Amino acid sequence: MNNISFNSKRISEGYLKRPWLHKEVIEIIKRDLNITTLYQSGLDIGCGAGLSTKALKIICEKVTGTDISSEMINICKETYDDKLFNFYVAKAEETKIPEESYDIITAAGVINWIDKNLFLENTDKILGSNGIIVIYDFWITDSMIGNPEYNKWYNNKYLNKFPKPPRNENKWTKEELPYNYHILDQIEYTLSYDFSLNDFIDFMMIQSNVNVQIENNILSENEVREWMIKSLRPVWKNETETLIFKAYNWYIKKD
Repeated sequence: MNNISFNSKRISEGYLKRPWLHKEVIEIIKRDLNITTLYQSGLDIGCGAGLSTKALKIICEKVTGTDISSEMINICKETYDDKLFNFYVAKAEETKIPEESYDIITAAGVINWIDKNLFLENTDKILGSNGIIVIYDFWITDSMIGNPEYNKWYNNKYLNKFPKPPRNENKWTKEELPYNYHILDQIEYTLSYDFSLNDFIDFMMIQSNVNVQIENNILSENEVREWMIKSLRPVWKNETETLIFKAYNWYIKKD
């Protein structure tokens, strides 16, 4: 993965404040995989500001997080106890070979930006026999509970001003995987989170749709924030509004 559009202090600090929905995802993973004892060692690829790595620690004795962005890794090292977490800069396709193989690898919000074949070649070197790869993601939708005005804002204003940047969104199939990997399951579900208006705007400021325009100097950060405040203020009817996220988990086992 060569995409370093998330390599700025502004974005890494924003990612640290994102909703910790990763914890809810891990609880779903525990249920689906029937995890009753901790894994010895886990790797979180594309860790961002470390929220997904912190969540992985719930089911692992030792965890390591990697990300292509040095700014993301810097903020991880500043935030998390180095006795509990290890972080280093690496592409998703080029992580270090550990002294002992990992039992589980997670990749949250990563696969849209990677070379799938190189990624799996890499995991084959670092994941132990019967190891598990969990690929997951969750993203905002055009739905807020009981707030149809948000749907109109999202589709008629937000997406028009901030179109979705190109990315690979193909669902992996068993035929595409190497012979020693097989898909245990692929599930889809929803999550929800309550946002105040200010917190929601902070969250939207680090969406990839918005990042593209700020990082390419099409709009300034102040211009975007002012547009968000002006366009969203009439939409926010209550102190907090509940945003619906779509999510998926893919469970892949190595023989």
